[in-house]
Amino acid sequence: MEIRTVGVVGAGLMGAGIVEQAAKSGFDVVMREIDDETLAAGRKRVEASTAKAVEREKLSEEVREAALKRITGTTDLEEMAGCDLVVEAIVENRDAKQEVFRQLDRVTRSEAILTSNTSSVSITALAAATERPDKVAGAHFFNPVPVMKLVELVRGLQTSEGTMTTLREFGAALGKKVVVAKDTPGFIVNYLLVPYLLDAVRMVENGTATAEDIDTGITLGLNHPMGPITLLDYVGIDTTLYIADVMYEEFRDSKYAAPPLLRAMVRARFNGARKPGNGGFYDYLAGR
Repeated sequence: MEIRTVGVVGAGLMGAGIVEQAAKSGFDVVMREIDDETLAAGRKRVEASTAKAVEREKLSEEVREAALKRITGTTDLEEMAGCDLVVEAIVENRDAKQEVFRQLDRVTRSEAILTSNTSSVSITALAAATERPDKVAGAHFFNPVPVMKLVELVRGLQTSEGTMTTLREFGAALGKKVVVAKDTPGFIVNYLLVPYLLDAVRMVENGTATAEDIDTGITLGLNHPMGPITLLDYVGIDTTLYIADVMYEEFRDSKYAAPPLLRAMVRARFNGARKPGNGGFYDYLAGR
């Protein structure tokens, strides 16, 4: 199947990044949000990101202008009717995602492929909300989408080989390296990443080392671009807690059990660097 028009449901950090990458890659894009204010914020994210790319000479002004013209914004999910492929990128909540998939199944053509950017929710469960489980898959991008080279494709229990072939080609057209995982909580990256992040929180919690020294140890000792505590703040402490809870519910393995400190921070609205609230492990509100 040839993909020409891409729909993206959700224009937050991830959704806006997917919109930008698809538009820059030559696809017509329909971007949907729940209201005009949120939609405008998503559009501004794309405009600001592409402007910065031009400033850094990563993108020409001509390509930027052409990409922005390919993007149509809407608050009406019915506008996804003409899309060949839809990427759902809303809040990481299974019930909310299933409802979106039910609606997309109704408004899109039967041959359209429906994907989720989820990092933890079962693709098979999302496919079960539709009458086309063979055309449902995971397409998990990484933040920031225009910079990160990976897309993790997830095959649900009934995802067809034709769907996977089309998605591999789509990922390549976006300039991404494609990896494929079966539908298991965490897929590839988060299956390995979440226990690592939780262990770092446990080290802070039990006083093994400070957040700063843990991050310094990993960045200099393992040559990682950032330490686990900084990464937690960047990913989102609330998002990490949700993913950990989903994985623990599935596996019942203590390595996925969220430390009390992580849960307490979310209750106190310490959600991370880019989330509403009080900052994260580091004090972003004070500009540090």
